[in-house]
Order: sequence, then structure tokens, then C-alpha cells
Amino acid sequence: MTRLHPDFLKAPVAHRGLHDKRRGVIENSMLAVKAAVAAGYGIEIDVQPAKDLTPMVFHDYLLDRLTEVPGAIKGREVSELSKIRLKGSTDVIPTLGEVLREVNGQVPLVIEIKDQEMRLGENVGAFQDQVIAAVKDYSGPVALMSFSPETMRRVKIQAPDLAIGLVTDPFLSEDWPNVPEQRREELAKIPDAKSIGVDFISHQQKDLTSEHVAGLKEEGLPILCWTIRSPEDEARARQVADNITFEGYPAPRRHA
Repeated sequence: MTRLHPDFLKAPVAHRGLHDKRRGVIENSMLAVKAAVAAGYGIEIDVQPAKDLTPMVFHDYLLDRLTEVPGAIKGREVSELSKIRLKGSTDVIPTLGEVLREVNGQVPLVIEIKDQEMRLGENVGAFQDQVIAAVKDYSGPVALMSFSPETMRRVKIQAPDLAIGLVTDPFLSEDWPNVPEQRREELAKIPDAKSIGVDFISHQQKDLTSEHVAGLKEEGLPILCWTIRSPEDEARARQVADNITFEGYPAPRRHA
């Protein structure tokens, strides 16, 4: 039986919040989170560690793309990161705790833990422990997911009541240059969905016709997908997926 809250399969999920760069609403920002809540969408966010492993809501390993500050996010203190403004916005980088308090159970929240080894192997460190601690007392619909099976395996052991998922992909060499070929071939078959006992997968939308996805769907595992950017892509994805993660267009909320 899945531990995934049923609301995760209703309203579409806003990718990195309901962001719109043209309006100064940047991905994974507090403004993007607030916009998604106001619109009644679910929310997907990413977390990276600060120097002391405090979860910061930020997608990249480096600060360069989204801020005027160079270098790795992991090398900086929370006090410093919390003052760094996002390009084109008045927002700063939020902590996971701040986002949890803002959402406060109003809409479903799925948190992607970024792989800290960057090779999708076993050396994932202790970052997921801090994410677990942050959501431990959160009462709203929440789920954790990662491309890293080992990260999710450790979450399952430490917090068996949490809903967890795998972010999955065909794992092509051009998209995953740091991951060894044999490992990519293994991951493409999604074997860890069963061995870990995840509650859902979120699969790359262009690969939803994969036989491995079909097998999991036939067994009743909820299928989410990423990232839908048009009504046409949504129509195709919903032939397989139970829900979508979207950005760049107003996904219909008729599924809510």
C-alpha cells in the first residue's frame, strides 16, 4: 500500500514552485512557493546542503546560475546563504524550514534531495538525515524523492512512515556524464523501486512509454512525471502518468 497522500494525484505539481522569471518570481523562491499555494497547485522543490548540512531550497550545486555569487552552495554558512539575492528578484535563498512554515499543509509538497555524490552511487553522506529532521513534525502532505536510490533507501530505514519516491530517467550518457555506463544501464531499468519499496516514481516525460514504467504502473505504483511545459505534452503524459510536474503554462486544475 502506498503511503503517498491522495492529494499528490489531484492538483498538478508546480515544478520548483510556480515561478515566472519575467515577473521576478524565481524557481525555488519563497515567491514561487506562495504563488503555487495561492493557485492551489502542489509544489515540487529541490534541496541542497549549506556548510552545516542545513537544507536550503535551491536546485543547483553552484550558486552561479541563479545568483551573483560564485561557487558551491555547500561551502557557505546558512547565515550567508539566507542573504544572497536571486537574480532578477527581491527574494533570497530560503531554508527548507522556512518553506515548510509557509506551506503549512495547504497543498502537497514534494521535496527532491539532490544527489551529493553526483555519481548516483552509495557515498551519499548524511544530508538526507537533516531533511528527515526538518519534515519530522510537519503535518501536511509531504513526500521525499531523489534520483539517488541509496538516498531513498536510507530515508526508508530512518523514517519508514514518510512517503518516498524515485526520480527516474532513461539515464543517457549526454545527460549523466559523471555516472558510469554500467550504473546508468542499471538505473534505467528502475530496479530500486521494488527493492526499496518506494511509494511512487517521477519519470522523465519523454520516456513514459518505457516498458519499465509500464511494469510498475501495472503493479499499481503511482506514476508522476517531469517536466511538462505545454498542454500538448500534458495530454500525452496523462495517457500514462497519474499526475504531472509542470512549468511555463497554466496547467488545468480540473484534476483537483
